[in-house]
Amino acid sequence: MKIAAPDLTREFPRSPGEKLGAYFHLARMIDKARAKAAGTHGEYIYPCPLDEALLDFLELPADRFFDAARNRDDQGVVEWIRQNAKARSPEEIEAWNIAFQNRKPRNEESQRRFDAIRMRLAPDRTDITAWPDLLDLEEGRKVPARAAR
Repeated sequence: MKIAAPDLTREFPRSPGEKLGAYFHLARMIDKARAKAAGTHGEYIYPCPLDEALLDFLELPADRFFDAARNRDDQGVVEWIRQNAKARSPEEIEAWNIAFQNRKPRNEESQRRFDAIRMRLAPDRTDITAWPDLLDLEEGRKVPARAAR
């Protein structure tokens, strides 16, 4: 089955806040892997540090996920994960999702890059402190005001 790949030179991948198979970021990671396989990833990177965080949680190598994503539809990837990833309880998955939604820059260089992007896009949005929100803001999606995280 031929799986259509998004053209990330013309459109954005799905939001990191979109859940697929109970996981935040999975849909976005699939989009980036498929686009990389098709050569339409543009400036997007697979695997980026956020991809690696999910892959580490799933205990899956990036190259195996890449092959699964380019050869299966979304539900096929979810099923492949169920069969190949480390089994996790719903509570563990929810804890990972919460931690992911709140993932902040991990070092000074990352913080400088984060701050520069936020200042360029919306200097008044000091409530945006996590990468998933910044990616949504950067890609033009509405980001609700956040309480201090």
